[in-house]
Amino acid sequence: MAEEVSNKQIILKEYVKGFPKESDMILKTSTIKLKIQEDDCNDAVLVKNLYLSCDPYMRSRMSNIVGSYVDSFTPGSAITGYGVGRVVDSSNPNFKNGDLIWGITGWEDYTLIKSTQGLFKIQHSDDVPLSYYTGLLGMAGTTAYCGFYEVCSPKKGETVFISAASGAVGQLVGQFAKLLGCYVVGSAGTKEKVDLLKKKFGFDDAFNYKEEPDLDAALKRYFPDGIDVYFENVGGKMLEAVLLNMRVHGRIAVCGMISQYNLEQPEGVSNLFCLITKRIRMEGFLVFDYYHLYPKYLEMVMPLIKQGKISYVEDVAEGLESAPAALVGLFSGRNVGKSVVVVARG
Repeated sequence: MAEEVSNKQIILKEYVKGFPKESDMILKTSTIKLKIQEDDCNDAVLVKNLYLSCDPYMRSRMSNIVGSYVDSFTPGSAITGYGVGRVVDSSNPNFKNGDLIWGITGWEDYTLIKSTQGLFKIQHSDDVPLSYYTGLLGMAGTTAYCGFYEVCSPKKGETVFISAASGAVGQLVGQFAKLLGCYVVGSAGTKEKVDLLKKKFGFDDAFNYKEEPDLDAALKRYFPDGIDVYFENVGGKMLEAVLLNMRVHGRIAVCGMISQYNLEQPEGVSNLFCLITKRIRMEGFLVFDYYHLYPKYLEMVMPLIKQGKISYVEDVAEGLESAPAALVGLFSGRNVGKSVVVVARG
């Protein structure tokens, strides 16, 4: 007889309009058997969740959006997202009890994952914290790597601007750009984050966009000769200002547009004519299309971490019950660095 244990879960109550609130989610306790049942398919793993990742893209999943690249959450069911877990049972011979994995899992103590497609086995060493696989060594890191090197096609000596630069992805893009020999400026929303960009992550400069009444003028101050590469995380007024300041043949990698996620009616964008006159290449991308490069990314980044050439900051919330506040905090800029929820320490 399989052992049955309690299983705390974070449930989405109903679809969300506008800014999400902690009260849109509830903590519920159910039970789960710690053994995969015969009818659960032959490619399943049951994992004990250790660390969960809070990411801005999850906001769109809280609304009933048809035709998106990722399915909406199901009201009444546990929220899902990237996380790190330990296998406690498996029907796939490639995954053994005790294996560590990262990929899409549930916001709960235990999750039955019915397909291992998209799961990555972790070859863990004590040189790096296991929580890094929610970000630096997981989805966020791969996003930064592929967005910068593959989409932006950067060259040594170019000028690089990153919005939302202190977040999970932005902090890494800036450091990759510095290692390549670029001039790097980032924007963020507090003095603390601006100081972090300059003192911790080695950006050449940074500014608080909330203190800049004229973003066009601010960008001209930091980039008098224009911007070669823009790593876009924000959209809206920032994108409009950047377009005016791009150099001829500049590249824009569109990773996210957090300024738009909570709007009932998304804003239009002015200055798109600059794409023609300056021959700018602007390309959206999803990390799913680049996971085949994950081994190459690990090969590059692991030595940099061990040599102390990459810094990484996590904003850690303790306990599954703290997950709703951590997720909602992303949209008010409350987090400093990568937002991680500790469910259980591995």
